[in-house]
Amino acid sequence: MPIDLERPWRVGRQVALRPEPFGALAYHFGTRRLSFIKTHKLLAVVYALDKQPSGRDACRVAGISGAEMPAYERALETLAHTGMIEEDDR
Repeated sequence: MPIDLERPWRVGRQVALRPEPFGALAYHFGTRRLSFIKTHKLLAVVYALDKQPSGRDACRVAGISGAEMPAYERALETLAHTGMIEEDDR
């Protein structure tokens, strides 16, 4: 199922982010899954998620252009499917 970027999102409650020169490592303590956030721009989106009213707004404040949105939407969808980010119930 595609991600709904009109909804609020956040980093998963059981997820730790560790910044790295390439972006970050995301570790899910519940599933023991490790994911790579491969760019600083994607990391900026992930950090902005809990501060913005929607995933789309997080992308906008992180400087994602309209042309870049499909790629970032796919990346966020992957992070959502692996539990690294989750819908926020605010």
